[in-house]
Amino acid sequence: MVPDDAAGALEWLAFEQAGVLTSVQARTVLTEGRVRGLVRSGRWRSISRGLLLAGNGRLTRDQQLWVAVLAAGSGAVLAGATAATEAGVRGLRSEPLHVLVPASRRAGRTILRQLPIDMAAVVVHRTSVLPTGHLQVGRPPRTTTARALVDAASWASSPRVAQEVLAAGCQQRRVLPEELAAVLEVLPRAPRRLLIRQTIDDIAGGAEALSEIDFVRLCRRAGLPRPDLQRRRTDAAGRTRWLDAYWREWGVHAEVDGAHHMDVRQWAADMRRQNDVWTAGERILRFPAWLVRAHPEQVADTVRRALLAAGWHPRRHKGLKSWTVPVTR
Repeated sequence: MVPDDAAGALEWLAFEQAGVLTSVQARTVLTEGRVRGLVRSGRWRSISRGLLLAGNGRLTRDQQLWVAVLAAGSGAVLAGATAATEAGVRGLRSEPLHVLVPASRRAGRTILRQLPIDMAAVVVHRTSVLPTGHLQVGRPPRTTTARALVDAASWASSPRVAQEVLAAGCQQRRVLPEELAAVLEVLPRAPRRLLIRQTIDDIAGGAEALSEIDFVRLCRRAGLPRPDLQRRRTDAAGRTRWLDAYWREWGVHAEVDGAHHMDVRQWAADMRRQNDVWTAGERILRFPAWLVRAHPEQVADTVRRALLAAGWHPRRHKGLKSWTVPVTR
Protein backbone atom coordinates (compact mmCIF):
# COMPACT_ATOMS: atom_id res chain seq x y z
CA MET A 1 0.00 0.00 0.00
CA VAL A 2 1.32 3.46 -0.92
CA PRO A 3 2.00 5.55 2.23
CA ASP A 4 -0.27 8.54 2.78
CA ASP A 5 0.80 12.18 2.91
CA ALA A 6 1.43 11.97 6.65
CA ALA A 7 3.91 9.10 6.31
CA GLY A 8 7.46 9.65 7.45
CA ALA A 9 10.82 8.75 5.96
CA LEU A 10 10.75 5.24 7.45
CA GLU A 11 7.39 4.36 5.90
CA TRP A 12 8.50 5.58 2.48
CA LEU A 13 11.81 3.75 2.68
CA ALA A 14 10.10 0.50 3.70
CA PHE A 15 7.57 0.94 0.88
CA GLU A 16 10.26 1.50 -1.77
CA GLN A 17 12.26 -1.55 -0.67
CA ALA A 18 9.41 -3.96 0.11
CA GLY A 19 10.14 -3.63 3.83
CA VAL A 20 13.80 -4.73 3.58
CA LEU A 21 16.31 -2.29 5.08
CA THR A 22 19.98 -2.25 5.89
CA SER A 23 20.88 -1.47 9.48
CA VAL A 24 22.55 1.71 8.27
CA GLN A 25 19.35 2.83 6.52
CA ALA A 26 17.26 2.06 9.60
CA ARG A 27 19.56 4.12 11.81
CA THR A 28 19.19 7.16 9.59
CA VAL A 29 15.56 7.49 10.72
CA LEU A 30 15.56 5.65 14.06
CA THR A 31 17.91 5.44 16.99
CA GLU A 32 19.97 2.30 17.39
CA GLY A 33 18.11 1.49 20.60
CA ARG A 34 14.76 1.81 18.85
CA VAL A 35 15.89 -0.57 16.09
CA ARG A 36 17.06 -3.15 18.64
CA GLY A 37 13.77 -2.83 20.49
CA LEU A 38 11.72 -3.51 17.34
CA VAL A 39 13.75 -6.66 16.64
CA ARG A 40 13.60 -7.94 20.22
CA SER A 41 9.85 -7.39 20.44
CA GLY A 42 9.32 -9.46 17.28
CA ARG A 43 7.77 -6.59 15.33
CA TRP A 44 10.80 -6.51 13.06
CA ARG A 45 12.88 -9.42 11.87
CA SER A 46 16.65 -9.70 11.59
CA ILE A 47 17.41 -11.28 8.20
CA SER A 48 21.17 -11.45 8.62
CA ARG A 49 23.94 -9.27 9.87
CA GLY A 50 23.18 -5.75 8.65
CA LEU A 51 19.80 -6.62 7.08
CA LEU A 52 16.36 -6.10 8.61
CA LEU A 53 12.76 -6.74 7.64
CA ALA A 54 10.23 -4.15 8.79
CA GLY A 55 7.79 -6.96 9.64
CA ASN A 56 7.85 -10.49 10.99
CA GLY A 57 6.44 -12.74 8.25
CA ARG A 58 8.07 -15.04 5.71
CA LEU A 59 9.94 -13.35 2.91
CA THR A 60 7.89 -12.64 -0.20
CA ARG A 61 9.40 -12.79 -3.70
CA ASP A 62 9.84 -9.00 -3.80
CA GLN A 63 11.54 -9.08 -0.42
CA GLN A 64 13.87 -11.88 -1.53
CA LEU A 65 14.95 -9.75 -4.48
CA TRP A 66 15.73 -6.82 -2.19
CA VAL A 67 17.60 -9.04 0.23
CA ALA A 68 19.74 -10.37 -2.64
CA VAL A 69 20.68 -6.89 -3.85
CA LEU A 70 21.28 -5.36 -0.41
CA ALA A 71 23.23 -8.39 0.83
CA ALA A 72 25.53 -8.19 -2.20
CA GLY A 73 26.43 -4.63 -1.27
CA SER A 74 26.96 -1.30 -2.99
CA GLY A 75 26.48 -1.23 -6.75
CA ALA A 76 24.69 -4.60 -6.88
CA VAL A 77 21.85 -5.09 -9.37
CA LEU A 78 19.60 -7.97 -10.35
CA ALA A 79 20.95 -9.70 -13.43
CA GLY A 80 20.65 -12.69 -15.76
CA ALA A 81 17.48 -14.76 -15.64
CA THR A 82 16.32 -12.93 -12.49
CA ALA A 83 16.43 -9.50 -14.14
CA ALA A 84 14.88 -10.88 -17.34
CA THR A 85 12.01 -12.40 -15.35
CA GLU A 86 11.40 -9.07 -13.63
CA ALA A 87 11.27 -7.50 -17.11
CA GLY A 88 8.45 -9.86 -18.06
CA VAL A 89 10.23 -12.73 -19.83
CA ARG A 90 8.32 -15.91 -18.99
CA GLY A 91 9.55 -19.46 -18.62
CA LEU A 92 12.97 -18.80 -17.06
CA ARG A 93 14.21 -20.38 -13.84
CA SER A 94 13.10 -18.40 -10.80
CA GLU A 95 15.99 -19.61 -8.64
CA PRO A 96 18.74 -19.06 -7.83
CA LEU A 97 18.63 -15.27 -7.79
CA HIS A 98 21.37 -13.72 -9.91
CA VAL A 99 23.08 -10.49 -8.88
CA LEU A 100 25.80 -8.54 -10.68
CA VAL A 101 28.39 -6.41 -8.87
CA PRO A 102 31.32 -4.31 -10.14
CA ALA A 103 34.57 -6.25 -10.46
CA SER A 104 36.29 -3.67 -8.26
CA ARG A 105 34.56 -4.97 -5.17
CA ARG A 106 33.52 -8.26 -3.63
CA ALA A 107 30.11 -9.14 -2.31
CA GLY A 108 29.57 -9.73 1.38
CA ARG A 109 30.06 -13.51 1.37
CA THR A 110 29.54 -13.75 5.12
CA ILE A 111 26.14 -12.11 4.85
CA LEU A 112 25.15 -14.31 1.92
CA ARG A 113 26.03 -17.44 3.89
CA GLN A 114 23.88 -16.30 6.81
CA LEU A 115 20.63 -15.85 4.90
CA PRO A 116 17.55 -17.58 6.41
CA ILE A 117 15.87 -20.74 5.17
CA ASP A 118 12.98 -18.86 3.53
CA MET A 119 15.44 -16.95 1.33
CA ALA A 120 16.25 -18.19 -2.18
CA ALA A 121 19.85 -19.01 -3.04
CA VAL A 122 21.84 -16.07 -4.40
CA VAL A 123 24.58 -16.26 -7.04
CA VAL A 124 26.79 -13.20 -7.29
CA HIS A 125 28.63 -12.45 -10.55
CA ARG A 126 31.32 -9.81 -11.03
CA THR A 127 31.87 -7.73 -14.14
CA SER A 128 34.28 -5.06 -15.32
CA VAL A 129 31.85 -3.98 -18.06
CA LEU A 130 28.61 -2.46 -16.83
CA PRO A 131 27.91 0.84 -18.62
CA THR A 132 25.01 2.99 -17.51
CA GLY A 133 23.21 2.03 -20.73
CA HIS A 134 22.97 -1.53 -19.39
CA LEU A 135 21.20 -0.45 -16.21
CA GLN A 136 17.43 -0.32 -15.77
CA VAL A 137 15.69 1.83 -13.20
CA GLY A 138 13.60 -0.46 -11.05
CA ARG A 139 12.85 -1.71 -7.57
CA PRO A 140 15.29 -3.30 -7.02
CA PRO A 141 17.66 -1.93 -9.68
CA ARG A 142 18.48 -4.38 -12.45
CA THR A 143 20.21 -4.69 -15.79
CA THR A 144 18.30 -4.01 -19.00
CA THR A 145 16.42 -6.87 -20.60
CA ALA A 146 18.99 -7.22 -23.38
CA ARG A 147 21.94 -7.33 -20.97
CA ALA A 148 20.01 -9.69 -18.68
CA LEU A 149 19.37 -12.18 -21.50
CA VAL A 150 22.95 -12.10 -22.80
CA ASP A 151 24.22 -12.69 -19.25
CA ALA A 152 21.64 -15.43 -18.67
CA ALA A 153 22.79 -17.18 -21.84
CA SER A 154 26.43 -16.83 -20.75
CA TRP A 155 25.69 -18.29 -17.31
CA ALA A 156 23.22 -20.98 -18.47
CA SER A 157 23.76 -24.58 -17.44
CA SER A 158 24.12 -25.75 -21.06
CA PRO A 159 24.32 -24.37 -24.62
CA ARG A 160 20.74 -25.53 -25.22
CA VAL A 161 19.44 -23.57 -22.23
CA ALA A 162 21.41 -20.56 -23.46
CA GLN A 163 19.60 -20.72 -26.80
CA GLU A 164 16.24 -21.15 -25.07
CA VAL A 165 16.81 -18.01 -23.01
CA LEU A 166 17.57 -15.85 -26.06
CA ALA A 167 14.72 -17.33 -28.09
CA ALA A 168 12.23 -16.77 -25.26
CA GLY A 169 13.09 -13.08 -24.91
CA CYS A 170 12.67 -12.41 -28.64
CA GLN A 171 9.66 -14.66 -29.18
CA GLN A 172 7.83 -12.94 -26.34
CA ARG A 173 8.69 -9.54 -27.86
CA ARG A 174 10.57 -8.39 -24.76
CA VAL A 175 13.73 -7.58 -26.70
CA LEU A 176 14.94 -7.21 -30.29
CA PRO A 177 17.84 -9.19 -31.78
CA GLU A 178 19.53 -5.87 -32.54
CA GLU A 179 19.48 -4.97 -28.85
CA LEU A 180 21.07 -8.30 -27.92
CA ALA A 181 23.75 -7.80 -30.59
CA ALA A 182 24.52 -4.30 -29.28
CA VAL A 183 25.07 -5.67 -25.76
CA LEU A 184 27.30 -8.47 -27.05
CA GLU A 185 29.44 -5.91 -28.89
CA VAL A 186 30.71 -4.48 -25.60
CA LEU A 187 31.23 -7.86 -23.91
CA PRO A 188 34.25 -9.27 -25.77
CA ARG A 189 34.92 -11.89 -23.08
CA ALA A 190 31.37 -13.12 -22.60
CA PRO A 191 31.20 -16.92 -22.19
CA ARG A 192 29.63 -18.69 -25.21
CA ARG A 193 30.07 -15.52 -27.24
CA LEU A 194 30.13 -17.33 -30.61
CA LEU A 195 27.03 -19.38 -29.75
CA ILE A 196 25.19 -16.27 -28.61
CA ARG A 197 26.24 -14.41 -31.77
CA GLN A 198 25.05 -17.22 -34.04
CA THR A 199 21.78 -17.57 -32.16
CA ILE A 200 21.11 -13.83 -32.43
CA ASP A 201 21.80 -14.01 -36.17
CA ASP A 202 19.41 -16.95 -36.55
CA ILE A 203 16.70 -15.10 -34.63
CA ALA A 204 17.26 -11.97 -36.69
CA GLY A 205 16.73 -14.14 -39.78
CA GLY A 206 13.27 -15.06 -38.55
CA ALA A 207 13.91 -18.19 -36.46
CA GLU A 208 12.42 -17.26 -33.11
CA ALA A 209 11.29 -20.64 -31.79
CA LEU A 210 14.08 -22.92 -30.62
CA SER A 211 12.90 -25.65 -33.00
CA GLU A 212 13.33 -23.22 -35.91
CA ILE A 213 16.81 -22.29 -34.71
CA ASP A 214 17.68 -25.99 -34.61
CA PHE A 215 16.36 -26.36 -38.17
CA VAL A 216 18.44 -23.47 -39.47
CA ARG A 217 21.53 -24.90 -37.82
CA LEU A 218 21.10 -28.35 -39.35
CA CYS A 219 20.69 -26.78 -42.79
CA ARG A 220 23.91 -24.84 -42.28
CA ARG A 221 25.85 -27.89 -41.12
CA ALA A 222 24.51 -30.01 -43.98
CA GLY A 223 25.55 -27.48 -46.63
CA LEU A 224 21.98 -26.82 -47.72
CA PRO A 225 20.89 -23.43 -49.10
CA ARG A 226 19.58 -21.04 -46.50
CA PRO A 227 15.79 -20.83 -46.41
CA ASP A 228 13.67 -17.76 -45.86
CA LEU A 229 12.07 -17.94 -42.41
CA GLN A 230 8.60 -16.95 -41.25
CA ARG A 231 7.57 -15.88 -44.75
CA ARG A 232 4.11 -14.46 -45.19
CA ARG A 233 1.87 -16.21 -47.71
CA THR A 234 -1.76 -15.82 -48.75
CA ASP A 235 -3.57 -19.13 -49.33
CA ALA A 236 -6.30 -19.93 -51.84
CA ALA A 237 -8.99 -18.66 -49.46
CA GLY A 238 -7.23 -15.33 -48.96
CA ARG A 239 -6.01 -16.18 -45.45
CA THR A 240 -2.56 -15.08 -44.32
CA ARG A 241 -0.21 -17.96 -43.51
CA TRP A 242 3.31 -17.94 -42.12
CA LEU A 243 5.83 -20.46 -43.43
CA ASP A 244 8.50 -21.75 -41.04
CA ALA A 245 11.06 -22.24 -43.82
CA TYR A 246 10.70 -21.60 -47.53
CA TRP A 247 13.03 -22.07 -50.50
CA ARG A 248 11.22 -19.85 -53.00
CA GLU A 249 13.42 -20.67 -56.00
CA TRP A 250 12.54 -24.36 -55.76
CA GLY A 251 9.05 -24.10 -54.29
CA VAL A 252 9.91 -26.15 -51.20
CA HIS A 253 8.40 -25.51 -47.77
CA ALA A 254 9.40 -27.03 -44.43
CA GLU A 255 7.27 -26.86 -41.30
CA VAL A 256 8.58 -27.68 -37.84
CA ASP A 257 5.68 -28.80 -35.66
CA GLY A 258 5.62 -28.41 -31.90
CA ALA A 259 3.39 -30.34 -29.51
CA HIS A 260 0.40 -28.04 -30.10
CA HIS A 261 0.14 -29.37 -33.65
CA MET A 262 -1.15 -32.65 -32.19
CA ASP A 263 -4.40 -30.93 -31.23
CA VAL A 264 -7.22 -32.12 -33.50
CA ARG A 265 -8.24 -28.61 -34.59
CA GLN A 266 -4.65 -27.58 -35.25
CA TRP A 267 -4.05 -30.83 -37.13
CA ALA A 268 -7.02 -30.14 -39.40
CA ALA A 269 -5.79 -26.59 -40.04
CA ASP A 270 -2.32 -27.92 -40.85
CA MET A 271 -3.77 -30.39 -43.36
CA ARG A 272 -5.76 -27.63 -45.08
CA ARG A 273 -2.63 -25.52 -45.34
CA GLN A 274 -0.62 -28.47 -46.66
CA ASN A 275 -3.27 -29.16 -49.28
CA ASP A 276 -3.17 -25.50 -50.37
CA VAL A 277 0.59 -25.75 -50.88
CA TRP A 278 0.41 -29.03 -52.82
CA THR A 279 -2.41 -27.88 -55.09
CA ALA A 280 -0.37 -24.76 -55.90
CA GLY A 281 2.31 -27.07 -57.29
CA GLU A 282 4.84 -26.75 -54.48
CA ARG A 283 6.34 -29.26 -52.07
CA ILE A 284 5.86 -29.19 -48.31
CA LEU A 285 7.83 -31.12 -45.72
CA ARG A 286 6.65 -31.64 -42.14
CA PHE A 287 8.94 -32.48 -39.23
CA PRO A 288 8.14 -32.82 -35.52
CA ALA A 289 10.35 -30.58 -33.39
CA TRP A 290 11.74 -33.57 -31.48
CA LEU A 291 13.03 -35.14 -34.71
CA VAL A 292 14.84 -31.94 -35.70
CA ARG A 293 16.53 -31.96 -32.32
CA ALA A 294 17.24 -35.70 -31.94
CA HIS A 295 17.97 -36.78 -35.53
CA PRO A 296 19.05 -33.75 -37.55
CA GLU A 297 20.84 -35.92 -40.11
CA GLN A 298 17.52 -37.59 -41.10
CA VAL A 299 15.84 -34.22 -41.48
CA ALA A 300 18.73 -32.83 -43.52
CA ASP A 301 18.68 -35.86 -45.83
CA THR A 302 14.95 -35.43 -46.47
CA VAL A 303 15.33 -31.71 -47.19
CA ARG A 304 18.27 -32.39 -49.51
CA ARG A 305 16.29 -34.97 -51.51
CA ALA A 306 13.31 -32.61 -51.80
CA LEU A 307 15.50 -29.74 -53.03
CA LEU A 308 17.30 -31.98 -55.53
CA ALA A 309 13.96 -33.24 -56.85
CA ALA A 310 12.84 -29.62 -57.23
CA GLY A 311 15.87 -28.70 -59.31
CA TRP A 312 18.50 -27.59 -56.82
CA HIS A 313 22.09 -28.32 -57.90
CA PRO A 314 24.64 -27.87 -55.07
CA ARG A 315 27.52 -26.88 -57.32
CA ARG A 316 25.50 -24.53 -59.47
CA HIS A 317 24.07 -22.72 -56.44
CA LYS A 318 27.19 -22.81 -54.31
CA GLY A 319 27.46 -19.63 -52.25
CA LEU A 320 23.79 -18.69 -52.67
CA LYS A 321 22.63 -16.91 -49.50
CA SER A 322 25.89 -17.30 -47.67
CA TRP A 323 25.78 -18.72 -44.17
CA THR A 324 28.72 -16.54 -43.09
CA VAL A 325 28.23 -15.18 -39.60
CA PRO A 326 29.46 -11.60 -39.06
CA VAL A 327 32.49 -11.41 -36.79
CA THR A 328 32.21 -8.82 -34.03
CA ARG A 329 35.25 -7.32 -32.40
